[in-house]
Amino acid sequence: MTEMCHKIIMGLHNFLKEYIHGFWDYETPKVMVVKNRTLGVIYRGVQFLVITYFIWYVFISQKAYQESETRPESSVYTLMKGSAIHGDEILDTVEYARPSEGGDVISTILRREFTFNQRQGTCAEHFNVADANCTTDSDCVEGEVNFSGHGRRTGRCVQYYNHTFKTCEIQSWCPIEEYAVVREPPLEEAINFTVFIRNSIHFPKFKVLRGNIKDARNKRDSKRYLNKCHYDEERDPYCPIFRLGYIAAQARENFSELCNTGGVIGVFINWKCNLDLDPSHCKPTYSFRRLDLRKDLPDAGYYYRFAKYYSKDGEETRTLIKAYGIRLDIIVHGHAGKFSPIPTIISTVTAMTSVGICTIICDWIMLTFIDKNEVYSERKFDEVTKEPTNPIPTELSYINSFGSNHSDLSDGVPL
Repeated sequence: MTEMCHKIIMGLHNFLKEYIHGFWDYETPKVMVVKNRTLGVIYRGVQFLVITYFIWYVFISQKAYQESETRPESSVYTLMKGSAIHGDEILDTVEYARPSEGGDVISTILRREFTFNQRQGTCAEHFNVADANCTTDSDCVEGEVNFSGHGRRTGRCVQYYNHTFKTCEIQSWCPIEEYAVVREPPLEEAINFTVFIRNSIHFPKFKVLRGNIKDARNKRDSKRYLNKCHYDEERDPYCPIFRLGYIAAQARENFSELCNTGGVIGVFINWKCNLDLDPSHCKPTYSFRRLDLRKDLPDAGYYYRFAKYYSKDGEETRTLIKAYGIRLDIIVHGHAGKFSPIPTIISTVTAMTSVGICTIICDWIMLTFIDKNEVYSERKFDEVTKEPTNPIPTELSYINSFGSNHSDLSDGVPL
């Protein structure tokens, strides 16, 4: 046991000694010319690919020579226009747009459900509400409030309107919506409603302010243009007026289905500006995508409720309206770039440094696949001491003018 411990201690001592002595060694690259056509083709090919990648991706695609700004200041103003005949009614902006003049969110009503003549009183709870079905008064707890229901329970078990079964009585706006609702047909004419979207964007770093309305010589020409244009990616890309039907189609949604369930659609305004050019070239592009849950899910769609209050026979009465519609969320993204010497220098140095990967790849190929007789590895790695016992033959190696050990090999045979 003592001898084994002694060997372990001596081994550890020798390891630490070699490590400490080796820590102060200096390593310098060695220049070795390998005259191998295959390796040379690989080396120049990899060099060409690396340089081409950096020129195309870093400088052309990513524009790494530019200083950039990705958090611009932006404002959005929206306005919906259009009118429709719905039965005997003429619906205008006040009836269907919420709000009629909005910011980055605006919605339009496409279908309504009415519950007329609701008054404060007592009536039967809906049978789908948890624990609402009953047979006697003891099944209903007085004062209990079910937050998925419609009101506070009175403690009585009553007949469910004109049906034979019973539910707990509640204090609420009566009659309840599920029993008395009247559904209107959808407003199909809304497909031709238009939304005016005015967007201004400011890049404070570069002091550039741009808008999404086509430049015109004067206010009269601009107004004349806006009165007759509708946005189209090919024919009229600088018009800020969009048809609801066009927005739904671009979001790959069926407008008739949206009329029934409602939905939320994102209107993305993307500004990607190269300010090395004149700012007039800084123009927006648009994309559209549905943002809410898909229509095949139970809670999909977009709807909200509001009421119109009035007095009838001296008693406060209301008409409850459940409105299904399209809500448009205007989302603005901005990116601007302009030439700057600092990112240019950084990107250039990075590109030049990355060329060194060519040497690593070729060294690995040379030492792994070509150097079968270890001819290259013997010349690749040398240990030089202050007083070498076996001087390096001058015909194999020499110190070049830069102080590097330089060898010239041709297909593994010393020259």
